[in-house]
Amino acid sequence: MKPIKRILISQPLPPAGHNPYEYLVKQYGVELDFFQLIHIEGLEVQEFRQQRINPLNYSAVLFSSTLAVDHYFRICELMRVQVPETMHYYCISDAVGNYLQHYIQYRKRKVFPAPNHKFEDLLPAMKRRPNETYLMVVSETHSDSTIQMLAGHGIEVKPAVMYRTCPSEWPKDKPFDYDMIALFTPQGIQAIRNNFPDWQQGDTALACLGAKTAQAIEEAGYRVDIQAGTPPLTSMTAAIEDYLEKSNKA
Repeated sequence: MKPIKRILISQPLPPAGHNPYEYLVKQYGVELDFFQLIHIEGLEVQEFRQQRINPLNYSAVLFSSTLAVDHYFRICELMRVQVPETMHYYCISDAVGNYLQHYIQYRKRKVFPAPNHKFEDLLPAMKRRPNETYLMVVSETHSDSTIQMLAGHGIEVKPAVMYRTCPSEWPKDKPFDYDMIALFTPQGIQAIRNNFPDWQQGDTALACLGAKTAQAIEEAGYRVDIQAGTPPLTSMTAAIEDYLEKSNKA
């Protein structure tokens, strides 16, 4: 294993006092750079209208993230759509459900959070409302697994694309010479290819979070050296530390 000195964490720098990567600097003497390789852009109203979706034709909305919440209400505001008080909100978690308080007066009879972060948990609530019509806010590159799962239970959900993930431009005066790069989404490796079409991995260790990110890296022709997201290496920090320990002993 090549000694690891410089690591790129493809996320924004965490706030002081809440940076889990600081331990790696103190323990292993590595140098960390934080740079978000991707960013989110909301669709323009003209783009959204091409989907021929009227939010008022639906009595309920499914949210898989706070980002989806933001873009739903953004689009409604731009379209001058007044979201009715009777709208129901089905959320992937309590955190997403609570986040709705930024936009609505929170009432339990309107907001249904999934207790175990699975939309399957919301099936009983959905089946109690057989006449509900569902809209799900999604990104341009999204999985249809939740929509297909619900369809298997006789619940039809209309996907509404309201935002997209885009590669960020790497600063022209900043060298891209790292011993390790930590990627958190499948789009991360595409961002590297967009910025550096001729980049060769060589001895650079690629760390990834989750199976989908690992698959995207391998499909792009690169090597996965570190995979986080499953026990015992559930976090990126734990996975990187494990690799650093092994490289120090090599």
